[in-house]
Amino acid sequence: MLALKTYQTEIRSRGQMTIPKAIRKVSNIDEGQIVSMLPIGESILITPKPLQLDEARRQMKKILLSSGMSVEELVEGLKEERAKLFGELYGDKQL
Repeated sequence: MLALKTYQTEIRSRGQMTIPKAIRKVSNIDEGQIVSMLPIGESILITPKPLQLDEARRQMKKILLSSGMSVEELVEGLKEERAKLFGELYGDKQL
């Protein structure tokens, strides 16, 4: 949990601002991620809004990098698992 501390950032000419690294880290906000902003009086609440597809893509990339597996190996493994599951569910029928 982040200690109660005030962080300041500058709003640039196009309305862009940088969220400080400490806040991004504790909030699990990654580059390219969408956030929701809610004005509350004179304050603004900013909360991460993970996109399911983007999050799945990020997780698969992390798994591939940590396992050393190539995309081709992953796809081949998925084909094998699919065929095995199909056989368990439907027996000898053709895929």
